Amino acid sequence: MVVVDHHEYLCEEEKRLKDDRERRRYWKKWGPYVAERQWATVREDYSENGDAWSHFSHEHARSRAFRWGEDGIAGVCDSHGLQNIAFSFWNQQDAFLKERLFGLSNPQGNHGESIKEAHFHLDNVPTHSYMKYLYKYPQRSFPYEDLINENAKRGKSDREYQLIDTGIFDENRYWDIFIETAKESTDEEELLFRVTAWNRGPEAAPLHIMPHVWFRNTWTWGLEKAGRKPSIRQIAPLTAQSKHWKLGDRFFQLSPSPGFGKNGLDVQPQIIFTENDTNYNSLYGAQNSQPYVKDAFHRLVIVGDKSAVNPHCKGTKSAAWYAFNEEDCVPPGECAVVRFRLSKKHEGYLDEELFDEVIEKRRCEADEFFWRISPMPMADDLRNIQRQALSSMMWTKQYYHFIWDQWANGDPGMPPPPPARMAVRNQNWSHLHLDDVLSMPDSWEYPFFAAWDTAFHAIPLAMIDPEFAKKQLDLLTREWYMHPNGQLPAYEWEFGDVNPPVHAWAVFRTFKIERKMYGRTDIDFLERVFQKLLLNFTWWVNRKDFDGNNVFEGGFLGLDNIGLFNRSEPLPTGGVLKQADSTGWMAFYCLSMLNIALELAKHRPIYEDIASKFFEHFILISDAMTHRVGGKESSLWNDDDGFYYDAISWGGPWAQQLPVRSLVGLIPLYAVLTLEPELIEKFQSFKRRLNWFIENRHDVAERNIASMKRHGKDDRLLLSLVSKERLIKILRRMLDETEFLAANGIRSLSKHHKDHPYAMEVNGQEFKVTYVPGDSDSGLFGGNSNWRGPIWFAVNQLLVESLVRYHMFYGTSLQVECPTGSGVYMHLGRVAEEIQHRLQRLFVRGNDGRRAVNHGNDMLDYDPHWKDYLWFYEYFDGDTGRGLGASHQCGWTGLIAKMIHDTGINCGLPSTPTTPSTAAAHYFDDIFFHASVSSSLKPPHIPHSSTTRAIANHASSPTLYPTINGVGNDHAEPPLDPTITIPNITITEIVNNNTTANAVDAVDAAEEAERQREKLEANQHVANHVTTQLDLIRSNDTSAIYADEFETHVDDN
Repeated sequence: MVVVDHHEYLCEEEKRLKDDRERRRYWKKWGPYVAERQWATVREDYSENGDAWSHFSHEHARSRAFRWGEDGIAGVCDSHGLQNIAFSFWNQQDAFLKERLFGLSNPQGNHGESIKEAHFHLDNVPTHSYMKYLYKYPQRSFPYEDLINENAKRGKSDREYQLIDTGIFDENRYWDIFIETAKESTDEEELLFRVTAWNRGPEAAPLHIMPHVWFRNTWTWGLEKAGRKPSIRQIAPLTAQSKHWKLGDRFFQLSPSPGFGKNGLDVQPQIIFTENDTNYNSLYGAQNSQPYVKDAFHRLVIVGDKSAVNPHCKGTKSAAWYAFNEEDCVPPGECAVVRFRLSKKHEGYLDEELFDEVIEKRRCEADEFFWRISPMPMADDLRNIQRQALSSMMWTKQYYHFIWDQWANGDPGMPPPPPARMAVRNQNWSHLHLDDVLSMPDSWEYPFFAAWDTAFHAIPLAMIDPEFAKKQLDLLTREWYMHPNGQLPAYEWEFGDVNPPVHAWAVFRTFKIERKMYGRTDIDFLERVFQKLLLNFTWWVNRKDFDGNNVFEGGFLGLDNIGLFNRSEPLPTGGVLKQADSTGWMAFYCLSMLNIALELAKHRPIYEDIASKFFEHFILISDAMTHRVGGKESSLWNDDDGFYYDAISWGGPWAQQLPVRSLVGLIPLYAVLTLEPELIEKFQSFKRRLNWFIENRHDVAERNIASMKRHGKDDRLLLSLVSKERLIKILRRMLDETEFLAANGIRSLSKHHKDHPYAMEVNGQEFKVTYVPGDSDSGLFGGNSNWRGPIWFAVNQLLVESLVRYHMFYGTSLQVECPTGSGVYMHLGRVAEEIQHRLQRLFVRGNDGRRAVNHGNDMLDYDPHWKDYLWFYEYFDGDTGRGLGASHQCGWTGLIAKMIHDTGINCGLPSTPTTPSTAAAHYFDDIFFHASVSSSLKPPHIPHSSTTRAIANHASSPTLYPTINGVGNDHAEPPLDPTITIPNITITEIVNNNTTANAVDAVDAAEEAERQREKLEANQHVANHVTTQLDLIRSNDTSAIYADEFETHVDDN
């Protein structure tokens, strides 16, 4: 439960989460775990040369059975991906059935792989008891060839050609297809699905909607016991029964849909069947073992081949074919509606009224849940952004299956894979046995986990589902993931690559967020992962400190093309690259481990010694990076430039700095930690070791501990890789709008290099770094990301946290000019807040109604059917804020949700004050208290009849289709500010307010009255909490807001 003002209150979603956490009910068994792209993944690649993009193409996916997973549109499956539900569509124009999202492979795209669709993840709660997905489907023929050919013509200096650039949405000739999923409150395995497809075009148009229910192919590979092949068969005109040895029996129950013809007849679905087996005849000209194969539905619907489907109405793959193509089809402005459920019960009839009321109730519960996550008053636009960001992170959860031994050596039932493939990639990761639901970086472009992405995912995930966040961090350190030598797996294209060591930071932040928001202290989680991270830390020290002098190489480190050379390969100059960022990361890692060790020492005294070990290790790393010995050692710090640089070392004193002003030189700022005086007094052994260093190694200590005699704010100590003098010099560049500070965050490369590129010629070849604010201009690392100018959320988040830590030590005594040259001075807490606000303004509407991320696209900014929906891009143009890279990078760009939670209240928006005190007063008066109106005591009742089941007739209903920011919108999200205070309601009032045909009985009424009283009490505590937080904001004391979230404190429980 979210703890507010020391008060615990469980909303309905939080009750479900508690039941799931305590293993009373398995609410997360079914969720949005079906991938949006399974084709062209390393798991499905059985080629000789490791060319996954060519080996299993989008074209093949229609006819070829997947080995390791499934994909689909708005897909839902069980937690092991055995039974899947997804959707396909046809507009009577396309050459093939729209069963999966389309995009270009890496070789096809001018900037690497790229999805070419328009879909949005609108709503999703952690138990997936309510989910909402929007797919915009063109009414004209989907421009597959145009997208392929036009992107092929474009070079690295050109922008990608996207679906919205093709004109396919002109005149609104498209469908807005909203797909909602809900679970019954009494049974988490009862799944309800509703598809509402709105014709946005000017004319009537046909549409075919086909929900699919099928089993992942587990029977072809020769590994499953005989007799365990699952089946689906039709048992009634509107019902099919599925059987699975592990999942049991389920019923695919359908409802007729309202038609639009003059005769008023319903649209009756046709249930069709085939097998989820490869069509060898179509793909390879070989004989199929049986006639019904994976692409049967495409052949039936598009080609008209009735022999493609099983006439005996059984198989392992089924679909319900709803054809809205009779007479006038679907008129403009109207919608086609499909309802069905996957149930353990066979009721033979689907009650549409009760069905819709369940969905509406789950939606209202989602409203309350998201409001309770961020009860502070803020603008509707920010709430909308935050909710979509968090919901998108739920939609990017995916079932991930990979067993190295089976993948590498092949399956008994299949021909052996080419021997050469064993040496292509990942041959040293034979221990991998992955069978989990994981958080993906992007639902289509990156349908595989990445270690450092996962760490950043955990921060916003911890806000809404700390159990899932903790599990993600824990899994990567388990023995079936972590290499026996201690290395964490990077990502499937090369598990042995090196990502920045951010895992310990994420573990501690997740631990602290859970304690702060939910009042739970999970020491077992912290200790379990810490023990494994000791192995990982040792791996780093042994493998990445080449000379043993505490200056680290690191290599790739997730920053792709940031350097002059490819940092994953040997240098063309010879020598070793001493990386400022790698050494900075390791110092950061040390301090994260120190923080955890001190926390554990409060419960297990033995960890006090380990804390001392990490303190000393940090000091040695810090000293190696910042100090010259006798003038002979070449430092990574350049005092003339006031910046850290990488350096090539050829051993001994022979080294050369590479003066590229990039994120590499800012990363040393991450290595900062404040120590509370009470904490030092509590741990006497640690204190003695600290004092020993001061007395016996005072030269080292004074260089690396900000002040051992003059303590900082609240008598704190500061451990920092960067001294105060260097901090000021670095910030002067970082906050310069002609260098790093952009209108929407901190750039990854200084704009200085736009006019002053840095180049080096080696053996006749020129290597050059120049400022590139948008898409990458090279093919390095696939060419689909760029660290030479754009803005990235993950690294900005760490900079923000570091500034807050420095502020916790220096307080208001340290003020810097922000922006540089502006004459405006701020303490570092305010600087951190300013950066967060700039990042938020990537998504927030400006005074002109535009969002920077949309880069001036009128349709995205102003069209009522587009303007409230967000794409959370991978990175952003350093000059304009235009969204770049993967468009559903809800993982680390999902950090926007945490930033809104922390600073959204005083983020300067159009027509609102921007100073903390006036903004607080404005929101407190205008939004928080003005929202104090009585809500209905139950979800809105929606009348149904034979002529109104299509929902379209209720388009003007404010209860079913509310407004966003005052704009009427028949597909809008629900109101973003639900009731804050609820009157004390009596049982009589509840009974009188119940307008349904079956009035609640006295017991139900009493329970409802008690729930309302609990809610009233909880909301009164929310009001107290908001008052306290607003007082902190008015006091301009940023550190007080964050102090209990970053560091270890004596009084933490």
